[in-house]
Amino acid sequence: MFGLIASALFVLIWSTGFIVARAVVPHGAPELILAIRLTLTTLLLGGAALYARQGWPHGRRLGLHLAAGAMLHGLYLTLSWWAVHHAMPAGIMSLLGSLQPLMVAVASVALLGDRLPARTWGGLGIAIMGVGCVLMPAIERSGAGAIGIVPVVAGIVAVLAMTGGTLIQRGAIAGDPILMSGAVQNAGGAMVAIAATLIVGEWRWDNAPILWIGLGWSVLGLSAAGLSLLVWLVRHQGPTAMSMLLLLVPPLAAIEAWLLFGEKLGPVQLVGFALALGGVLLGRSRGAKVEETAEPG
Repeated sequence: MFGLIASALFVLIWSTGFIVARAVVPHGAPELILAIRLTLTTLLLGGAALYARQGWPHGRRLGLHLAAGAMLHGLYLTLSWWAVHHAMPAGIMSLLGSLQPLMVAVASVALLGDRLPARTWGGLGIAIMGVGCVLMPAIERSGAGAIGIVPVVAGIVAVLAMTGGTLIQRGAIAGDPILMSGAVQNAGGAMVAIAATLIVGEWRWDNAPILWIGLGWSVLGLSAAGLSLLVWLVRHQGPTAMSMLLLLVPPLAAIEAWLLFGEKLGPVQLVGFALALGGVLLGRSRGAKVEETAEPG
């Protein structure tokens, strides 16, 4: 019974990643919000790691953790939040993020010499067609609901950055303690977000209640509770069950975005959404070597 409750709670928490972004970016500069969020998460997880007496990395291992965090948390979140700030719907950005495991699988072929079954390649092709069906109507139309090319490119690059960070995770740091890894990698992400804040030079922060609520939820809900549930579910139900749960996140995020912000998907986009998720499901099916990541958005 607890496993069912934990699964439902995890999907609900994870689906709010880009909903939070959509809610807070009108009230504060996305780079600044992320810099504060990642710094607070670093302190939270770092304190928990110290309490748990988990050892800290040094030398090359420290560099790998920071590099993974810079990609997984820094580049991925900064670029994807920027895309959401520039009219990328939260549900579509969540859908793009769901393609990451397949992209990791394909990248592992070129970089690590892995071999993948035909179903993974077929799933990737179907997923790409589905994403095209979702994105093209929004790119082609004008006015409300239109998406520019630049936010789309930013969203895709964000997922590529997350893919690179996940590949680093597969190496020598794969077995490191969760709390310590999370603290150091969030520190790497915070460095990217702070640098982006300084480069963009936007310090907008209007102190709206939703801004503080979103920040608190990002740190305590997504980073603390969500990550803890993810680890518990992987250890007690296995990565295959977790893969199935993660497929529920994009449609739930799309429903939440529709209810909260009026973001709508047309008939072709709904078909594309189903195709994309079906392709990911096929590519993640038994026999396909696919990596998961712990970044909700």
